[in-house]
This record gives sequence, structure tokens and C-alpha cells, in this order.
Amino acid sequence: MQTSKEFLRIFLDMGEALLSSGAEIFRVEDTLNRMGYACGATQMNVFVITSSIVITMEFPGEGARTQTRRIRESYGNDFTKLEQLNDLSRRFCNHPIPAAELKKEFDEININKAKQLWKLMGSILGACSFAFFYGGSFLDAVAAGLGAVLIWGLQKYLRPVCMNEVTFQFVASFLTGCAICLLTLLCPFLSMDKIMIGDIMLLIPGLMSTNAIRDVLIGDTLSGIIRLIAALLLAAALALGFMGAVILFGRF
Repeated sequence: MQTSKEFLRIFLDMGEALLSSGAEIFRVEDTLNRMGYACGATQMNVFVITSSIVITMEFPGEGARTQTRRIRESYGNDFTKLEQLNDLSRRFCNHPIPAAELKKEFDEININKAKQLWKLMGSILGACSFAFFYGGSFLDAVAAGLGAVLIWGLQKYLRPVCMNEVTFQFVASFLTGCAICLLTLLCPFLSMDKIMIGDIMLLIPGLMSTNAIRDVLIGDTLSGIIRLIAALLLAAALALGFMGAVILFGRF
């Protein structure tokens, strides 16, 4: 017979994985609630904010059991993992399986990391496309692609050693801005603003701000405000980094 103790940990793991993949607060709470009732819980109470998950489950014949998980990284984006986790939760709700089997399937999804080559190709494609879309020349798009390679390298090697996301955002934008300014000094025929636009798009916290507004609109006001403040701080760090590079090189 299944007990709440067997499911609580895997539910917390799934909630953390959903948050770190870019899921909205409502999606995380709704998913965990549905899975809890599907596995036989008589009462489910799930409370999620960007930095914490609290789940209380009660099975027939048991008292209520509660566990809390502190979430330290909830600002990532991985739509492939998000889709796979959603599919797992739907299959579980339709055909509940034992906790051990659910954990095995979850681990198979969670262990998969996005391939760095695909991230690099996506960054280059995004930067080149935006630079070209906003009026840049072909050479401006190529230069934006070079900046995207730098950003990808910083995300891979610098982000793990930064104390927080705001610090990384400022350092990455400043170094990228310096590289663009230096490149346009060496190649005056390049448009600095078009290149910067292309590379800025890779660092803008667009999904975070969108989820923040969505959270507020559907009633998760606290989580929405937290995410909105975080998005504004990241946007401010991004602007300050590029502005600092422009001032340093006197490229007004």
C-alpha cells in the first residue's frame, strides 16, 4: 500500500524541476495537486513560490504529512524538459504507478541536460536574426553571432562561479558590450547599436517577466511580484552593463 512518505519526496523533486525549467507557479501547484489525488491522497495542499515548495499530503488512515523544499535556482528555461515532465504527470494521473517507478521515470527525464551545441546554435541564430530584423546588415548579423558565442561561453563557464544571477547579468552584459565596442572600433563599417540589439535579446528576462504578469493575473500575487522584481533587477543589470561598456569606450 502506497503512503504519503513515498510520494512526497518525488513530488518535491518534480516541483523543483518544473520551476527550474520555466514553469508558472499555477502549473506547478496544479500538477502536484492532480498527481497527489491520482495516487490516492484524500487531501492535498500545495504552496509554491519561486524560492520554496510546501506540500501537505494525507492518505487514508494516515495523519497529514508535510515537507518543504528550498528552491535556490528557479529561473532557468528548458522547454524540452518541461514538456517531458508535463507528459509524465498526465500519464501518471491517467494511470497511477508506484512511487519507485515514478521516481525512475522522473530521474530519466531530469538527468538529461540540454546539449551545449544546440544552445550555441540557438544563441547564434537568435542574435543574428534579431540584428538583421532590426535593420542591421549581413555583417552586423555576423558580428552579433560572434557576440552570441561569447555570451554562450560566459553562461557555461562564468555563471556557475557568480554569486547570483544579477551579478552574472551585469558582468556578462558588460563584457559583451566591451567586445562589441572594440569590434566596432576596429571595423567602423559595423553598426554598434544593431549588434547590441541582437545580443541583448539573448539576456533579456522575457519569460520571467511574462510568467510574473501571468502569476499576478491568475491570483498568485506574491509569486508574481517576486518574479517581477527579479526580472526588473536583471533588466537593470543588463542595461547598466551595456551602458558601462559604451561609456568606457566613449561610443555615444
